[in-house]
Amino acid sequence: MTETRNNKIIALFDIDGTLTPSRGLASKEIVDILAKLKQRVVVGFVGGSDFDKQKEQMGDDVLNMCDYSFSENGLVAYKGDTLIHRASIKDFLGEDKIKEFVNFCLHYIADLEIPQKRGTFIEFRSGLINICPVGRNCSQEERINFNTYDNEHHVREAFVSALEEKFESFGLKYSIGGQISFDVFPIGWDKTYCLNHIRDEQFEEIHFFGDKTYPGGNDYEIYSSEETIGHSVTCPEDTIAILNELFLQ
Repeated sequence: MTETRNNKIIALFDIDGTLTPSRGLASKEIVDILAKLKQRVVVGFVGGSDFDKQKEQMGDDVLNMCDYSFSENGLVAYKGDTLIHRASIKDFLGEDKIKEFVNFCLHYIADLEIPQKRGTFIEFRSGLINICPVGRNCSQEERINFNTYDNEHHVREAFVSALEEKFESFGLKYSIGGQISFDVFPIGWDKTYCLNHIRDEQFEEIHFFGDKTYPGGNDYEIYSSEETIGHSVTCPEDTIAILNELFLQ
């Protein structure tokens, strides 16, 4: 006997580190369990990266795998395959402030003493700016090297502290996520932003699954929100175990 889907419960998922290994691809096990879950509850993805990276990690069929796809914390939002929202940090800050901010970051990175530097240190997205001291063009081995170095020397934390002091009046928030970078976005544009797109649905339960759920992590605000039931995971296998326990027994 087929169970009826409960449309009053939604499960929202961070992607990197929750549904996939860091910068890796979704496994067949994750794809299969999400398909089963979508038969039971409403499913949404909420990532800090842009939509192209979400599609790269989850697959070209990403919009059919979920009911809602929120990239860049929900600044770009799809319901099904329909784009329902797009916001721009460019409009929020204006070109003069963006240039001042970017110039400071490039000078700061130039003076950093870290094991390697590659390319694409600043990535400008629709709803945020991603800052990567080692450069997003680094190899997987270099990514791991930087992350190990950063865990010991707190390169990203120090960078964020410098930006908070320099640009206090800009109304920006900083969120360290993944292994090599951190995001910069207007205050209130963290992952709780995506909740704006689903409030009218009046869900009785909003479950959120993420791995960076500690203060300063890019999942913290939505994980700790009064609107959500937060689940902290350590890897995709952990996510699968919790889903089986909660929804798929």
